[in-house]
Amino acid sequence: MQTLLMDLRELWRVTVAALVFGAGLPAIFALGVRLQSRSGIGSAGGGAVSVARRRAAAAGAVVCYAAVAATVVAGVLFVAKAFLAARLGIHLFGAG
Repeated sequence: MQTLLMDLRELWRVTVAALVFGAGLPAIFALGVRLQSRSGIGSAGGGAVSVARRRAAAAGAVVCYAAVAATVVAGVLFVAKAFLAARLGIHLFGAG
């Protein structure tokens, strides 16, 4: 029974991680694209949207893109942590 409970606990952790990274990051990126389209960046027509709303939308898009980029960089570093520790002596994410 203990093994079953431990397996279910670990399955829950994997499921949450899959939802966060598998659906959460693309959703944040999509939100950034949506905000960028509202900000008028890269478009010829400005429309009737106020300048303050455009700036807020552009700032929100930058925050979304930065969050996705930081997560991708952290993921690559996490995957390469053994290589970085062995070859370069850089220990990231703890000594384990």
